[in-house]
Amino acid sequence: MGTLDLERPTPSTGQKYDELLSMPGDMMCAEAAAIPRATCEYTPRGQGFLLGKQRSFDRQYAHLYFSRLLKLRQVVQQQVQAAWPGTPVVKILSVGEDQEVAVIGTLYKDMKLKPSILDEYAKQPGFKQALGGTGFCSDDDSLVLEDEGARMSMRSECAELQPDSVVTGVVLAVRGRAEPGGDFVVSGVLWAGLPEQPQRPLPQEDAYVALVSGLQLANSKADMMQVQLLVDFLTGNLGAAPQQQLAAKVVQLVIAGGSLGQLEALAAANPYSRQQTTDMEPVRDMDLVMTELAAALPVDIMPGPDDPANVSLPQQPLHQCLFPGAAPYSSFRRVTNPHAFELDGCLLLGTSGQNIDDMAKYTRGRSRLDLLACCLQWRHLCPTAPDTLTCFPFGADDPFVLQQCPHIMLAANQPEFDTRLLEGPGGASVRLVCVPSFITTGTLVLVNLRTLQCQPLIFQSNYTSS
Repeated sequence: MGTLDLERPTPSTGQKYDELLSMPGDMMCAEAAAIPRATCEYTPRGQGFLLGKQRSFDRQYAHLYFSRLLKLRQVVQQQVQAAWPGTPVVKILSVGEDQEVAVIGTLYKDMKLKPSILDEYAKQPGFKQALGGTGFCSDDDSLVLEDEGARMSMRSECAELQPDSVVTGVVLAVRGRAEPGGDFVVSGVLWAGLPEQPQRPLPQEDAYVALVSGLQLANSKADMMQVQLLVDFLTGNLGAAPQQQLAAKVVQLVIAGGSLGQLEALAAANPYSRQQTTDMEPVRDMDLVMTELAAALPVDIMPGPDDPANVSLPQQPLHQCLFPGAAPYSSFRRVTNPHAFELDGCLLLGTSGQNIDDMAKYTRGRSRLDLLACCLQWRHLCPTAPDTLTCFPFGADDPFVLQQCPHIMLAANQPEFDTRLLEGPGGASVRLVCVPSFITTGTLVLVNLRTLQCQPLIFQSNYTSS
């Protein structure tokens, strides 16, 4: 894995950047057009995240937990039969004292520091920013298991099942004994495990999916020169022949949330003021960037934290009125968050990062990449929803339950880049990627669809002295 720094060249390292910008546009386009762009078949797989026009909010969230337990109970029970043969599986109400049994249910984490009324104040931007990096774990946290009929407190002797390492909403099986008049003492635990992974046909040649997040064009700290370097690379108008050949192998770009960010000036502006035109400039800039990209390669844009979209998951596609220039391109797709699709049979699944950010607040000792791997082991993309992560009140179905194991799984808008190849049963291999925010790191991530190898490309716009 290597890191390629693309920055303004100095006289000692190559052609000056100003000379590159002064090159006639038709000459740059001719050089880029000399290298044909690779293509692959695109198949959307995230239809379950589309809510449609008829959205009912009159259901209780208990239906969502019941649906989750119903869908995963059989999977977990198969794990119990294979790992603990002969151990009876009972309901919580049937747990007797001094009898070793297995119980399947939904985990609840009782936390003294979990915010409640603070959520109302978290809507204020200043308070939300202060609360964003807060962790709510304490030494007094405890675990509770719940099924359709009752709850029981647990005391775990397993390292895998400790309050600091798990979150509310996970469906699991526990084995142990109930103490006389006390807790259920857990001696073993089983998760749902990775779902079955579809066969992935191997391409003959290298092809890449490009991942980026957190452009934050409405942020005062956004560096438009840095963004333009990113655009120029992806469109084949930056660098020498090796960089252009690499860019030509990018078959899909995923912009995973955070493209615009908060339009605080627009929200506070007088609707009859001429200043509103200035406040809308980030929206115009975003459309210009997307138009230039969509003219060169397929682009999927997801909503994310602070973008002008619904807050609850799954976030619906950004409105097409935000993209008067890019929307007419068939290569430009406004998609949901989470988002799932296939590229020549390679299944990709990703979020804009809210699920991992929320899990990080309620765990200790786990990296962001560990939490992403836990989502696969727990077979659920957003286990903390709806307890601490807002989501739509689904009734008969929980679309966040993983039906298939992806080949590439990503969480965007993370503090730093990280990646791992997760090996599962039956030869399953999953490339896990934490995509960092572009505004703070200048990082674009390329994943090779043939080898599943991953590399970050870092764009810098600052001049360096020779």
